[in-house]
Amino acid sequence: MSGGVDRDAVVTGLDYEAVVVGGGPAGCSAAVFLAREGIDVAMFNRGRSSIARCAHLGNYLGFPGGIDVETLYDLMHDHVERASGELVGDLVESVESRATDDTEEARFRVTPQEGEPVATRCVVAATRYDGEYLRGLDDDAAMFETHDHGGETREHFDREYADPDGTTPIDGLYVASPSEADRQAITAAGRGARVARRVVTDARIDDGWWPAAAEDVDWVRREAEREEEWADRDRWVEWFDQRHADAPVDPESERFARVREAAIDETLASYVDADEAEEQAAEGGRALADHLDPRAVVDAHGAEALLDAMDDEDIAAYGARAR
Repeated sequence: MSGGVDRDAVVTGLDYEAVVVGGGPAGCSAAVFLAREGIDVAMFNRGRSSIARCAHLGNYLGFPGGIDVETLYDLMHDHVERASGELVGDLVESVESRATDDTEEARFRVTPQEGEPVATRCVVAATRYDGEYLRGLDDDAAMFETHDHGGETREHFDREYADPDGTTPIDGLYVASPSEADRQAITAAGRGARVARRVVTDARIDDGWWPAAAEDVDWVRREAEREEEWADRDRWVEWFDQRHADAPVDPESERFARVREAAIDETLASYVDADEAEEQAAEGGRALADHLDPRAVVDAHGAEALLDAMDDEDIAAYGARAR
C-alpha cells in the first residue's frame, strides 16, 4: 500500500493483501478505500443480497430522483475496478486462519465455491445475511448467537462481535457487516469506509508507523489553495517533527525518518493543479454517464443540447448511416 508500506517486499504465498467478502454497499465502499490506498484487494461478490430485494432506492445521497438497484450495483462495482480493486464473481465458502506471527505473511486462507483458495493478510466481512463462512475462526459462542423464530431456534452472526471500527479479537479479521449500520444502504457504505480506514491504519502500524501518524484521510486537495510556504518540503519536515515530537519513536531513528518521508510524500501527492482537477471531473462525468440510459440523458438535457455537444462530423456520419 502507499504511505510507507513496502510494496516491493517479497511475500511468500500471498495472493492479496486484503480480501473483502460481499459486493454490496459496505463491501464496495471498503474495497474502494483499500484500493485507493494501494492495497492489493479482491472483492468476492456472489451470494444472498439484501439490497437486491429493494424495488427502488430513494435515500442514497447523490441521486435526487432515486436509483434502481441494478444501476447502483453497476456503478459500485465499476468504482471498485477503476480504483484497481479486483472483482471475483464467486461465493466464499470458508475462511481459515493460518498460525503466524509474521505480519508480512498470509493470516488467512479464503476458499470460494468454484475457484482456487487464496491467501491473504486481511479479511473484511461485508455480508449482511451470512456469516457462516467465518465459523471456526473463533469460539462459536463468541461469534454467533441464537434466537427463537416461530418456535424454532436459529443461529446467526453476532452483530456486536466486532468493535465499532470493525476490529475483532482475531488479528486481521474485520467486520463491516453484519452490523447495526447495515440496515440502510448509505449507512452500510459509511460503515465499510470506516472499517477500511481501520485496516489501513493497522497496516501502517504493522509497517512501523505509530498510531498518531498512521491515521489519515483520503482527500484530494487543490494546488491553488496551498499557501506558498507549504510547497517547500522542508516546511513539511518541520511541521511533522513538531507534530510528532512526543512520538514513541526516537526522532533521530531510521524508522522515524522513513515514516516522515512516506507521510510527506503522501501529503504532497494529494495536491492537484487546475488541469488535473478538471480532467478528473471530466473522467468522473464520463464514468457516470456510461451507466445511464441514453434515453434518460436525452430526456434530461434535450436533443438540441446533446447535438450541440457533439462534433459535427459525428452527426454527419450518423446521418449518412441512417439514410
